[in-house]
Amino acid sequence: MDQFIRARNLQMIFSGNSNSCVALDDFNLNVKRHEFFSVIGPSGCGKTTFLRVLAGLIQPTSGKVTINGSEITAPGSDRAMVFQEIVLMPWRNALRNVQFGLEMKEGRDKSRAKALDLIKLVGLEGFEKYYPDELSGGMRQRIGIARALAVDPEILLMDEPFGSLDAQTRENLQDELLRIWEIQRKTVVFSTHSIEEAIYLSDRIAVMTHRPGKVKEIVKVTLSRPREYTQKMSPEFAELRHVVWSLIKNNG
Repeated sequence: MDQFIRARNLQMIFSGNSNSCVALDDFNLNVKRHEFFSVIGPSGCGKTTFLRVLAGLIQPTSGKVTINGSEITAPGSDRAMVFQEIVLMPWRNALRNVQFGLEMKEGRDKSRAKALDLIKLVGLEGFEKYYPDELSGGMRQRIGIARALAVDPEILLMDEPFGSLDAQTRENLQDELLRIWEIQRKTVVFSTHSIEEAIYLSDRIAVMTHRPGKVKEIVKVTLSRPREYTQKMSPEFAELRHVVWSLIKNNG
C-alpha cells in the first residue's frame, strides 16, 4: 500500500492556565499519493488540529506524521493550505493575491504569467484586476485555491474550505475542485462536516470519533470517476451516505 502520508500514534494536548484539552489521541491513518482523502467527524473532533499538524503549523505532543518517510517538523513548500476563512490581502487585486507566494521565489514579472494561468484554471479569467471586496465569497475562495496552487505543492490541505458558502456556490465549487484535481492530481487532504461533500469528492473518507479524536473507520468511496452530479441521486451514493452517517451517529 502506498503510504505517502502517515500519521502514527498521534497525540495533541492543548494546555491552558488551569486545564488541558486532548484534541487527538492514538490517531493513525495513511494517505496515498495523488489521493483525494477526506476527514469527517463530530464538531470539535480534531479535524483542523490534524491538518495543522500536517501543515507543520503546530507540533504534536507525541507521535509523528511523515511524508514519504520524512517527519514533518515545520511548514514546507511541498504543502499548501486553504482555510475556511477566506484570507486575502485587501490591498492586492486578484492577480497580485495569486502571485504573492511566487514573487519572492520568481519575481513579480516571472510570476505574472503563472498567476494568470491559475486564475484561468479556477474560472476567474477577466477578474484579475478586481479587489477582494469586489468579489463574491465563492470568487474569493477560488482565488485562495489558485494562490495555494501557485507554489505548486505536492499536497493541498483544505480545512472546510466551502463551509461558509451558500449551498449553490458550494456545489459549484465542488465541481470546480474536482475538475482542477483531475488536471493536476495533487494529493488532497480535505476536512468537512458534510457527508455528501465528502462522498462526492473523495477516494476514501476517515470517520473520526468524538474528542479526543481518533480514526474510527476508513470508508472507501466506490463511485466511478470522473464524478457527475447525477451520482448524488444514485442508490450507491445513498448507501455510502448511510454507512458514513451510521458511523458518525454511533460515535459514542
